[in-house]
Amino acid sequence: MHFSMWSYPWDVQDQGVSAFADELRDRAGMNAVSLATSYHAGRFLQPRSPGQKAYFPEDGTVYFRPDAALWAGKAIRPLMARNVAERGDLLESLTRLRGETGLGVSCWTVCLHNSRLGGLHPGHVTRNAFGNANYYNLCPSSPAARDYVVTLVRDITTNYRPDMLELESPNFMGFAHEYHHEKDGVGLNAEDDFLLSLCFCEHCAARAREAGVPVEAARRTVARLIAALCERAVPEVQFPEFPAAGIDAFRGHPELHAFLAWRTEPVTTLIGEIKAAADPATRIVLIDLKDGWLGGVDLAAVGRLCDGAILCCYDATPEAVAEVIASGRAALGPGKFLGVGLRVFYPEVDGPDILVARVRAAIAAGAEGVNFYNYGLIPAPRLDWVRAAADAATET
Repeated sequence: MHFSMWSYPWDVQDQGVSAFADELRDRAGMNAVSLATSYHAGRFLQPRSPGQKAYFPEDGTVYFRPDAALWAGKAIRPLMARNVAERGDLLESLTRLRGETGLGVSCWTVCLHNSRLGGLHPGHVTRNAFGNANYYNLCPSSPAARDYVVTLVRDITTNYRPDMLELESPNFMGFAHEYHHEKDGVGLNAEDDFLLSLCFCEHCAARAREAGVPVEAARRTVARLIAALCERAVPEVQFPEFPAAGIDAFRGHPELHAFLAWRTEPVTTLIGEIKAAADPATRIVLIDLKDGWLGGVDLAAVGRLCDGAILCCYDATPEAVAEVIASGRAALGPGKFLGVGLRVFYPEVDGPDILVARVRAAIAAGAEGVNFYNYGLIPAPRLDWVRAAADAATET
């Protein structure tokens, strides 16, 4: 059974590698660490750090030393975080010390969610039906953005040889809560957010047209729907079957339905290219959510190309966790890794019992790994809750 905790480099560095490994292995019961190796901006309350209770990481940087030879001539290139220069290459240390720490190393890698790179390369970000840029999301249809992500994974896996690499956001992202200080006075509902997230950039339009998709007609339909939602006094549900019916909720708009059926193509093929470029010693898995189709993910198709998935069920009931994992196992098939992602945040987790119940439900439904979120963001006593959940998983 694979047990890991998502962790930030600065938290591990604040504790020291040896103390961190001892605590993660012996107190929390983990056998791996999922280290952030490419990450975005944020503001984090850091209860574990002795001196950095509030931390603001740099936006859109990587936490390893990029191989200059691999990146020569690339249109989009990574920026190494100051943390690496100032505090050392933690990824190198953790991979080198695997035998001593007893912890496998997984690279938690943010792919296309990058506001810094989006601002530098606006021609390669997703754009809504009005052509407005979403600077936080490089587009999976853009050749340059695809090359960036493929090279990123090649660099990490060939030069560091982690046991696993976790792909976060190799797909289209939603409209809400992806940037900073978002303002919404309309009160967008779920279908409104989805419509605003649909990308009609030049790269998507070209790929869709090549596939015979009526992309311009679909764009006009979405633009009308967005214009209408902006004029209502209060939000209204126009697609009552959304999201349960998937893309069939939009079957009354044939051009849009055809576009949505195509929309998985850039994501699926990108993940295939990532896997092909990666060192074969590293397992490549996708981090995804329930209803991954909203971001253009076809889990069954992706599962045929990579090594599996981690499905996040942060605040779900045990019954809902079981449903998500059972659906994931059916999509991936028996030969692929399937993990569940669980958060240890209060008040959604107010003690070990709910965490234990979620883990047991996931294992019974077919999960073979658990990732817990997040080492540095929770008080130390909650590591005991994580241990209780890990122990329960091995007893199941």
